[in-house]
Amino acid sequence: MWRERGKTTPVHPTEIRTTISPSSAVQLNTTSALANYATEKMSFRVVRSSKFRHVYGAALKREQCFDNIRVSKSSWDSTFCAVNPKFLAIIVESAGGGAFVVLPLNKVGRIAADHPLVGGHKGPVLDIAWCPHNDNVIASGSEDCVVKVWQIPDSGISRTLTEPIVDLLYHQRRVGLVLWHPTAQNVLLTAGSDNQVVLWNVGTGDVILHLDCHPDIVYSASWNWDGSKLLTTCKDKKMRIINPHTGEVEEEAVCHEGSKATRAIYLKSGLIFTTGFSKMSERQYSLRAPEHLSQPVVMVELDTSNGVMFPLYDPDTNLVFLCGKGDSVVRYFEITPEPPFVHYINTFQTPDPQRGIGMMPKRGCDVNSCEISRFYRLNNSGLCQVITFTVPRKEVVVVVVVVVVVVAVVAVVAVAAAAAAAALL
Repeated sequence: MWRERGKTTPVHPTEIRTTISPSSAVQLNTTSALANYATEKMSFRVVRSSKFRHVYGAALKREQCFDNIRVSKSSWDSTFCAVNPKFLAIIVESAGGGAFVVLPLNKVGRIAADHPLVGGHKGPVLDIAWCPHNDNVIASGSEDCVVKVWQIPDSGISRTLTEPIVDLLYHQRRVGLVLWHPTAQNVLLTAGSDNQVVLWNVGTGDVILHLDCHPDIVYSASWNWDGSKLLTTCKDKKMRIINPHTGEVEEEAVCHEGSKATRAIYLKSGLIFTTGFSKMSERQYSLRAPEHLSQPVVMVELDTSNGVMFPLYDPDTNLVFLCGKGDSVVRYFEITPEPPFVHYINTFQTPDPQRGIGMMPKRGCDVNSCEISRFYRLNNSGLCQVITFTVPRKEVVVVVVVVVVVVAVVAVVAVAAAAAAAALL
């Protein structure tokens, strides 16, 4: 045992990991592995067994991406991009109000400067979100305090669209967050700088519930797997678990000590993954149990960059992708029930910093080529770069190993033959 020999438990060399307290780990009580870790009776493996250990990212060629896009220059902490299996939507710079462009996924290449826009807002658009139940419906929030819901034709838009199917009026200040309910159709969440969170019935345009439990701006919101709980982060540094039926705050705790924006998402298992900053402005991520929000099971410091990190989650593979605003890298991790619970896998590196990013739902991935995730990454140069993440086939790995072995054998035989020829001479 490591403790018996007077040594500390080894950690991954690529991460700066803070101490994971056994008492915090056991509070998760989701699997027996946590209890094993609390008693320090886990076995140490040099190579961890995982189906996703060899996942790699690759950028498509420029002609397969979207170019000449005037990405919004707003300083609002948003992804500026939303994608579904039919369309790609990007918030753009527009004179005389806010707008975003909607492109069919097959319309790649250079986008015309006069391409039609969705432009009914009187102020800059801050956030957009596709409806998970209808690929032709998208919601937008703006600085004009209005939330609009739009219907996009199957063929895309051929002229500038200014008439939404419904206007949602309630907020008194800019609306910076729109989020659809994962299971209930026509239910939309919005949050504004008036510190209000509102649940809407989009079909009727009526308010279902408004939450005034936040003393400051709401940075992010996330539904759990079945939509029965709501998780929010706020400028007061706290995260809150809210019952969306009653509006009651069931749990709350400090998310991260830093004063910059924080993000939190629900995982499929019910655990909570957060990103934020320390008091020294170091970027962090953490993993927590809903019953013990104030005691992180894992807290890791990544670097000292100042860009807000957006956690993008794939529930099918349990992978979390960290994409920081202004970063030129995408880090990805696997969440497991075994310690240390958040496993670093790899980093995808690009030469240009990113301004925004959108994640394709699993319905739009090419599963025949073992693609597990696809991202649409916005650059300052106006390029929307398409990045695919793929799990290599087992047969490919075997072939590569066989080829390496054959090459090594041929090299050894060649050296031996050369030595024999030299001896004869």
